[in-house]
Amino acid sequence: MSHIIKTDVFIIGAGLAGLSTALSLPKSLNITVLSKAALEVCSSHYAQGGIAASLDKADSVTEHVADTLIAGAGLCAMDNTARILGAGQQAVQWLCEQGVPFTQSTLTKKIDNTPDFAVLKTSDLHLTKEGGHGCRRVAHADDATGRHVMDALNIKAQTAANITILPYHEALELLTSPMISSSSFSINDSEIRHCRGALVFDHINERQLIIHSSAVVLASGGLGQLFKRASAPNVCVGDGIMMAWQAGCRLANLEFIQFHPTGLALDDSSFLISEALRGEGGRLYCPQTGARFMLDIDERAELAPRDIVARAIANQISSNGLGYVHLDVSHLPAAFIQAHFPQIYQTLLALGIDMTTDPIPVAPTAHYSCGGVVTDANGLTDIAGLYAAGEVAYTGLHGANRLASNSLLECVVVGRNIAANLPHYLIKLERLKNLEALEKTAEVLEKMAQPHTTAYYGLHQLAAGIWQYPTLENTQFVILPSSKQSSLPAYKADKAFHSDVDIAEITIALKALLTANMGITRSDEKLEQALRQIEQWQESIEHTEIMLSDTSSRTPTTNSELAIFQLVRQLALATMIVQSAYQRFESRGGHYREDYPNLAETPLTSIILPRRNATLGSMNRITENERLPILVTDHI
Repeated sequence: MSHIIKTDVFIIGAGLAGLSTALSLPKSLNITVLSKAALEVCSSHYAQGGIAASLDKADSVTEHVADTLIAGAGLCAMDNTARILGAGQQAVQWLCEQGVPFTQSTLTKKIDNTPDFAVLKTSDLHLTKEGGHGCRRVAHADDATGRHVMDALNIKAQTAANITILPYHEALELLTSPMISSSSFSINDSEIRHCRGALVFDHINERQLIIHSSAVVLASGGLGQLFKRASAPNVCVGDGIMMAWQAGCRLANLEFIQFHPTGLALDDSSFLISEALRGEGGRLYCPQTGARFMLDIDERAELAPRDIVARAIANQISSNGLGYVHLDVSHLPAAFIQAHFPQIYQTLLALGIDMTTDPIPVAPTAHYSCGGVVTDANGLTDIAGLYAAGEVAYTGLHGANRLASNSLLECVVVGRNIAANLPHYLIKLERLKNLEALEKTAEVLEKMAQPHTTAYYGLHQLAAGIWQYPTLENTQFVILPSSKQSSLPAYKADKAFHSDVDIAEITIALKALLTANMGITRSDEKLEQALRQIEQWQESIEHTEIMLSDTSSRTPTTNSELAIFQLVRQLALATMIVQSAYQRFESRGGHYREDYPNLAETPLTSIILPRRNATLGSMNRITENERLPILVTDHI
């Protein structure tokens, strides 16, 4: 039997979004935070550049929004973008108060070099510049901002009496139930469901846990590890996106995978060379001709938005056959490089590259998913009680191409917005339950023998008002293939576990396939080929017999079962990503089609609707009449 844990708030993910939420919630709430691996294994920890916010007196939120909209290529959600960026100064100040040792400007740095970080102000911070920004607005802690931020927040979280962190625990499935227990009565053939926890796999003890909570925050990160070269750690495989979709959430813009232009191109390295190097004057050259090629591509040269720089580098690589281009900062003073980029300098030096004198071999690497689970600026999703923040979520801030260093800001702002909203949701939920209990008198129960009674209708209306569902404008629906491509095969009970396929081999091959066919440059032929190959893998897995324990017919209880469970989910997500790209007949931001090189007249957000009964044991064929009805009329 699965072990049961009860908590007030359950947060899936211990990165910046998760911990910002946890540390901002009232201390009266009991909070449980899940980490799939060790605490440092998250994308937030590896962020180098910094956090973007309009902190300089010469800057403004309006200008930050304008730069973000340009980079987003027409697909940013204006209201959410303005709300999130407008909270930038407060977010950075909050991080200062948590003890993050941001780099200070030379004007404010104390002579003894031992500043009191507890009283550090945003006006004290050194700001750098990155691609797409019209001015310096990126606060940073040397060139290892993520590590410094996460170290500070981890200390706070681990010493908080109301926060429990569970490392090496992996969420498998979100648990939902009707918000009103009298579920035999329905309005318009639908019912309002709320998230009440999750099914979890305990890697340490190799067992299942059920975690019950009044609210759940999904902060599980992105999907970079579906690609061969990726900056994200190996836990980032998009499982949070799939759990939310299975629970009943819409997904948006999955085709917009941002590739960081300058990953270190040395063996199988996943190390990034921060965009801040280009912000401080770094230049890109062709290794063969020595030409600075970005001058002919964009008037912003090396500081053009990431999609433009990444495509330019990819084109150079395809013609030079070397697998890399050169990023050079040797014209900058050596002391400046060593002082401003100590982590990058030392890492490269250990690999035999002295960046003060030698060029750095770089190539694009999968870096960030601009799409995800549809949310608003407060992190609310399509399921009451389920919030989402960070890379797993789609607020519309990033549009078709994320502006550098906006992602850390989004994590903090949305995380803190969730923390402000969540207690009010809990109060409303408790009031609803109390009212429902009062309605269940003998007299009311007798009257409710007929469906759609006034009493139940009133409860239903009250439940509908508890949650503000996110809205979207200018959408296009992605039609998933009505075949095995978009299905998760049902697990076969009462069978001994054995594998007719090599799970590790398919996992590696999937990364190579998406890198080649769903990379920086795409085409009808490449995307069709990818869909056919994924379907073949799914068919081979469907014939693999897998036993699940008696405690569950849908989810794994051993490491062997977990391996195939993860692969099956990754293949289903890969289908959604490729199909989204296949049905976007234009080139915009991070999505470039050789066969459709121009922008469409109207920018549309790609939407994947959830399905009825989208559980792990019932994902079969997708047809139009199986799509989940939208409860609120203005959902889309």
